[in-house]
Amino acid sequence: MAPQRRAATKAPEGNGAAERRNRSSTKKDRAPREVQRLWQRPWLRTAGLGAGFVLTALLLWSSLGADDGVAEVLARRGEVVAGRFIEVPCSEDYDSHRRFEGCTPRKCGRGVTDVVITREEAERIRSVAEKGLSLGGSDGGASILDLHSGALSVGKHFVNLYRYFGDKIQNIFSEEDFRLYRTEARTAHDEYWHAHVDKVTYGSFDYTSLLYLSNYLEDFGGGRFMFMEEGANKTVEPRAGRVSFFTSGSENLHRVEKVHWGTRYAITIAFSCNPDHGIEDPAFP
Repeated sequence: MAPQRRAATKAPEGNGAAERRNRSSTKKDRAPREVQRLWQRPWLRTAGLGAGFVLTALLLWSSLGADDGVAEVLARRGEVVAGRFIEVPCSEDYDSHRRFEGCTPRKCGRGVTDVVITREEAERIRSVAEKGLSLGGSDGGASILDLHSGALSVGKHFVNLYRYFGDKIQNIFSEEDFRLYRTEARTAHDEYWHAHVDKVTYGSFDYTSLLYLSNYLEDFGGGRFMFMEEGANKTVEPRAGRVSFFTSGSENLHRVEKVHWGTRYAITIAFSCNPDHGIEDPAFP
């Protein structure tokens, strides 16, 4: 099936990448500093991930090609996973960054759960992404919406949607949308299927998580999340409301399969132990 694509608006002259400053967080020391607050769930705190979410909505579409090397499925779309965690040895990536006692990972691993939010809550969050992304869209494989900084993919560039659309934003989003969505912009990589390490790409990351807002084989084909291991890749099949989480170092090298058809929505959730990378919540215009 051919990929579904949205016609992208041409980026206006003079608009480049949106502002991406971090602002200090007011969360307690020893807990991972939040780069975004959304829900406070006890299991997240006990998992050492804190109560803060950074959200970067990704609309992943397009692409051809097949993927192989999947040796094991950690979580299938059709199952409901209360909680599943696999411990792996920590890499040395954390040694080259400032360590924060009680926060910087000393025990590493990866996990999956389907009980953080309901599928109905996931649909509400997805509707926020759909509203914003309807204003633009990337020419490549991934489009990014960031209500915190105003970053929006338009063609081959970013624009600041608050500056570009001005007061019209109030006719698109509601105050409730802003309560659901808090975010920090990240660089968009159209070729999202390449393997990478979050701690290497973004030095401030200590813990990473993903909240899926669409369903594998229902809303899109391909697009599974893969942990890359020699001779034994592990994959997570997206399911609306499912959260996967992992420590951000090289122990969790990962990538996303190419999306063959449909649209795949996911939110990147990142935690930093460094208070210098904390940000404040965005306010409704």
